[in-house]
Amino acid sequence: MHDTRGGPVADIEEARKQFERIDTDDDGFITAAEFKTALAQGGDWNVTESVAEAIIARRDLDGDKQLSFDEFWAHLNK
Repeated sequence: MHDTRGGPVADIEEARKQFERIDTDDDGFITAAEFKTALAQGGDWNVTESVAEAIIARRDLDGDKQLSFDEFWAHLNK
């Protein structure tokens, strides 16, 4: 995610809004299924459940197969 100047998203409030849009069941975690749905809504219909799982796994710091907001935020600030 980048802002219009090409820098990283550093606004935690904007990141929180993005996270909440993806976390459709409002449980505080993004699952592979929620991530896949969000990508499809964004126009990327080619992402399979297994691809979504792999993307989540790369960002999942505690190995629970879902992203907390802290993991989401940490990835945005790499």
